[in-house]
Amino acid sequence: MSTIPTLPTSSGTERVPLTLVDLANRFGEIPPARICMDPPPGEATEADLLHYSDHDNRLFELVDGTLIEKTMGTFEALVALTIATALNNYLKTNRLGVALGSDGQLKIKPDLIRVPDVCFISRERLKASDFLKVAIASVSPNLAIEVISRSNSKREMSEKLNEYFETGTEEVWYVYPEKKELHQYTAIDQCQVMQENEAVTSSRLLPGFSLLIASIFVDPLADEPTASSGPQG
Repeated sequence: MSTIPTLPTSSGTERVPLTLVDLANRFGEIPPARICMDPPPGEATEADLLHYSDHDNRLFELVDGTLIEKTMGTFEALVALTIATALNNYLKTNRLGVALGSDGQLKIKPDLIRVPDVCFISRERLKASDFLKVAIASVSPNLAIEVISRSNSKREMSEKLNEYFETGTEEVWYVYPEKKELHQYTAIDQCQVMQENEAVTSSRLLPGFSLLIASIFVDPLADEPTASSGPQG
């Protein structure tokens, strides 16, 4: 049963309920249904996150002791899978590291667990991490990719961008299915916006990799994709 979220008062002896306004002020205007109330916001731990993953098949991120559900629409899931497939095909012949999909939970700080929709982690980082020893590896991805859905708030995505770069991520892609754009960040303040007729590359992280933006948003109901729409790598 869900409990009412609370925060300690200054005296430390009483607790007052958090309102939806309080949660919105902290996390931005994400749908309240994405914020887990049991355990109360501010009191959740990695163990709680793993419990939901194991018993309820629900995927959460852990931010400031609060479990925030990771949600994705059907088409957004297809977009993420298309990108992950292109990366995996490239990495089969370029053994630079691994690509993870939309359930790859990563502890990028001791108290911060994020779940990029797709990510690339280099062999060097994997070797230096606890990747094969724990349920949630303590490692920041070299490349983090987020497919933006309507339930993502601007504040949420701005915070994620800062967190990724602060913890050592070298590149971040924000993919916008509705606008059919890919925003490629090579630093917090350096972004290139790419349209359907362009291809995204990353010579520093993925030499020789190229993915046509149009191929990410191919209509699955189209009779036959064009010859130029497939992923390259």
